[in-house]
Amino acid sequence: MNELIKISSNDNDEQVVSARELHKGLGLKKRFSIWWEQNSKLLIENEDFTSVLSGTVVNNGAKRQLQDYALTIDTAKHLAMQSQTEKGREYRTYFIQVEKAWNSPDMVMKRALQIADKRVIALQIENNHLNLELAEANKKLPFLEWALQTKGLVTPTIIAKKYGKTAIWLNNWLHKQGVQFKQGKCWVLYKKYDDKGYSDTIFSPTDIDHLHPSMKWTVKGMKFIYELLKENGYLPISEQDDLAS
Repeated sequence: MNELIKISSNDNDEQVVSARELHKGLGLKKRFSIWWEQNSKLLIENEDFTSVLSGTVVNNGAKRQLQDYALTIDTAKHLAMQSQTEKGREYRTYFIQVEKAWNSPDMVMKRALQIADKRVIALQIENNHLNLELAEANKKLPFLEWALQTKGLVTPTIIAKKYGKTAIWLNNWLHKQGVQFKQGKCWVLYKKYDDKGYSDTIFSPTDIDHLHPSMKWTVKGMKFIYELLKENGYLPISEQDDLAS
């Protein structure tokens, strides 16, 4: 199907054409403004057409904005027939063919998939924003509030990150404070703290025949570490920011 006039889609997923381009294509002698005034009296704005601006280049090469109208295909058919010319009938036939192609099952499915893709992308973008906001909020969340919201056991690495430290630093510091000592490759609590519910030992398989023990901290244990560090002048990053402000 040869293209008689450029057809685009509006925000409502409707096909539209330029009133100025239709006027030009019909080969009408009346000025566009006069033709539009005479033929648009029964049309409803934002239903049959929408007002838009189109650019044109004048003699000196400058660009000028012209008043234009985006017509629905039904409106374009109506205006084409009002011209009562052979060209008008040609345009009407063309618009009917365009509508049939647009409403074919293949095109309807294609548009539905495109809309679905756009929604998925929008949801992904929204989800990424929410994740970033959540991550930022977690950074600023007071340590004890964060600890209470934590489910299950937490590794020294996760606790240390709240202080801008590493697990090696935290483990060694707790060892110097007489809290824990190393038994083989696993840290364990001294008897003084062993029965207070501060930690648990998790066994992870390293291969078929061996299990690797590692100590993780409970919520109660994280509170204990927080208070011990605070007594010695160490605060989580979120609380350091609060003091600085």
